[in-house]
Amino acid sequence: MTNVAAPQQHAKLADALKGQPKSVWVTAFAAVIAFMGIGLVDPILNVLTESLGAEPSQTTLLFGSYLGVQVVAMLLTGMMSYRFGAKRTLVAGLVLIVIAAGFCAAAGDIETLVWLRALWGLGNAFFIATALSVIVGAAAGGQQGAILLYEAALGVGLAIGPLLGAVLGSITWRGPFAGTAILMAVGAILCVSMLEKDKDKSHRQPVRLVDPLLALRNRNLLLTSIGSAFYTAAFFAIIAWAPFVLDEGALFIGFVFFGWGLCVAVSGVVLAPKVAGWLGERGGAIAAVVLYAVILLAMSTGIKSVVVAGVVVSGIVSGVLNTLFTGSAMSAGSGPRAVNSAGYNFLRWLGGAASAILVGHVAEWFGNVSAPFWAAAACSLVAAGMLLLRKREAPADPHTVPADAAAIGAD
Repeated sequence: MTNVAAPQQHAKLADALKGQPKSVWVTAFAAVIAFMGIGLVDPILNVLTESLGAEPSQTTLLFGSYLGVQVVAMLLTGMMSYRFGAKRTLVAGLVLIVIAAGFCAAAGDIETLVWLRALWGLGNAFFIATALSVIVGAAAGGQQGAILLYEAALGVGLAIGPLLGAVLGSITWRGPFAGTAILMAVGAILCVSMLEKDKDKSHRQPVRLVDPLLALRNRNLLLTSIGSAFYTAAFFAIIAWAPFVLDEGALFIGFVFFGWGLCVAVSGVVLAPKVAGWLGERGGAIAAVVLYAVILLAMSTGIKSVVVAGVVVSGIVSGVLNTLFTGSAMSAGSGPRAVNSAGYNFLRWLGGAASAILVGHVAEWFGNVSAPFWAAAACSLVAAGMLLLRKREAPADPHTVPADAAAIGAD
């Protein structure tokens, strides 16, 4: 008789919230503000295009430059964290975001905004990958609970960003940038005052610039990262292009994407663990990303009500995919979690950067405003194919925190 393994028990958010040290809460708070920057400009894309006399393909570069620099900088995060410590790396990233967002509020043309968003992306790279490592290493309750906290911060940030952008953007397009600069400054002050000092690193293995790329030699990590890149490309096709298809004011678009972000937040921490329990991380991600392709095909009709519904419903699927992809990546590699995280995030955000840069051009090349949604649906199916090629792995103990992750958190 064949022995059937018992189903893996996945962490619940209620359990993950219990007994967390202050370093986790401070980092999670700063992460919420950092992730707000992704959807912040959504409600004001049309306003920026009109006010600054820009083309849609230029305005979407506010995502492209931000993500493009973030992609390259992801390769530096492991080395930065080792040489300067996790706290210094986090704070440096936050300070760069404060500077970039503050100057964005004073910019006078689209080109200046694009360059400042690139600086913003540099700061975000230093913060995001390091924050994940810190939360995983410091959180009580194991890796899965820590990832739930991280994804909860992601979802809350994605929900609040468009809402803040809508409310402040309805006054002036400069408002969302100024508001983010102030909030991020608060986050930086909290991190400086409340995170533990960086400790001696002599016990840790040095991290080289090429280590995140070398980590991708692990087949499962590579396939998961490529799959995540294609999914993230589809994800940003919705974020960067749906506002132009809807062609509405800042408040309308802001509330649509607030609903989307709220779905991402709730789904990522409530639905994702259930899907993983039913189908496993790999099987759940495959099913979800195929459903994502179906939603995108429906949105390609261009019917405004369908696009609105598609944006909001896609948030439910995105929440599941963000959590399952992150969990799969963090358990796939054999090296230090900070290095695996940098390699994974490098490919993940590369997909988003390529999408944000090309999405406006795809519409122009095909002469159809819905063409980016077709392309995004195809990307989703490629992501499913990458996951199908990944080997199955034995489930890990959800309460085990890897030694290297713990070292990072204590750094």
